[in-house]
Amino acid sequence: MSYAKLDRPEILAHIFYPQPETVSPLPPGAKDITIEMEPGVHIGCRFYLTDYDAPSILYFHGNGETVSDHDTIGPQYNEVGINLLVTDYRGYGWSSGQPSVTTMFSDGEILLQECRKWLSENGYTGALFLMGRSLGSACAIDLAEKFSDDIKGLIIESGFADTLPLAQSLGIDLNDLNIAEEECFNNSAKIAQVTKPTFILHGARDELISAVEAEKLQSFCGAKSKEFQVVPGADHNSIITVAGKLYFQAIKQFIDKITGASSWRRRRKAAK
Repeated sequence: MSYAKLDRPEILAHIFYPQPETVSPLPPGAKDITIEMEPGVHIGCRFYLTDYDAPSILYFHGNGETVSDHDTIGPQYNEVGINLLVTDYRGYGWSSGQPSVTTMFSDGEILLQECRKWLSENGYTGALFLMGRSLGSACAIDLAEKFSDDIKGLIIESGFADTLPLAQSLGIDLNDLNIAEEECFNNSAKIAQVTKPTFILHGARDELISAVEAEKLQSFCGAKSKEFQVVPGADHNSIITVAGKLYFQAIKQFIDKITGASSWRRRRKAAK
């Protein structure tokens, strides 16, 4: 589908907030990867790595963040046995180019395939999950719909179902610009086609993207196995702060159910 109507400069100025920066020092166990999107354009990624057989999450962040913002978060995923692969958007961090909705989706496809290739070539054999926060939820949902066979599950944090209410929160009146919901991100329609297990997290006090949006995603989601958790007291940007270690444990428990890790541990314990 075409995202041309969303790629108008007056709309992009509200969707993306590029934050160029030089490559920052790596936390222990992390590795930087730069992936070419097209000649002259590359995306920077930072992989926070633990065990070779651990599950991995390919993570698409919000529009006001960069890869290095996850330097304190990545190690906490590692502590619960998860590899975290964080990608940027064009113009963010040390990535080149200018961001747009069209390239966000096309870049996402390249990033998924290249990350899968890197993991395989470097001996990381665990299951791969997609995760998107806020704007990044659109990338994760899009990829989960298109590349179901390449992933084990989908995780959405502070995501949105409909674009028009979000646009209004961001100060854009798409009705004035004659743009219909069907010409936007289409998260509701896309997630209806997602069949892999899905976990949706949302802050109860989120004023940018209402928890109603998360309820819609849960309702529309086509997966037979799906979970939905609202974090009391959390707003759009404070779910980790409010939930603390329970946040990482909840994600780990979801992944363990899908991969069978929890049942394997129970069988091992019973055999002792």
